[in-house]
Amino acid sequence: MNFTVERMSPRDWDAVKAIYREGISMGIATFEKDVPVWEEWDRSHLSGLRLVARASDKVVGWAALSPVSGRCVCAGVAEVSLYVSSSARGKGVGRALLQALVRGSEESGIWTLQAGIFPENVASTAVHESCGFRRVGVREKLGQLDGVWKDVVLMERRSRRI
Repeated sequence: MNFTVERMSPRDWDAVKAIYREGISMGIATFEKDVPVWEEWDRSHLSGLRLVARASDKVVGWAALSPVSGRCVCAGVAEVSLYVSSSARGKGVGRALLQALVRGSEESGIWTLQAGIFPENVASTAVHESCGFRRVGVREKLGQLDGVWKDVVLMERRSRRI
């Protein structure tokens, strides 16, 4: 599959929202039940670190960072969101987005990236490991999804440049 990785713009939101909704419906990607409105999503993600993968002018995946804390000492720590449409899974889109996000985070002074992944989301765990993330531990019964307690694997990548 031929695709490019580009900065996300507000005009990409409808496609990003559709891919996010698809991820939510799978039940192994997030605790979220609904896609937020643009204004809420925009406020909660770092403005310079939002990417889309585009194939034939169609958005097929997205990645973004959100701060883990408002405290200044944690300004260099961010949480990864990474979603790929079902039509593009297994074709290197997730890895390319995550690699570009890692590069951009280091250029922006972020020294730690973290991701919380459901254990059954094997593909997400694998792509994060391929980009230098390591398993830090498991947060047992972190929350409920549809009445079922879910564990979350905490993964982390520390920059070697910062």
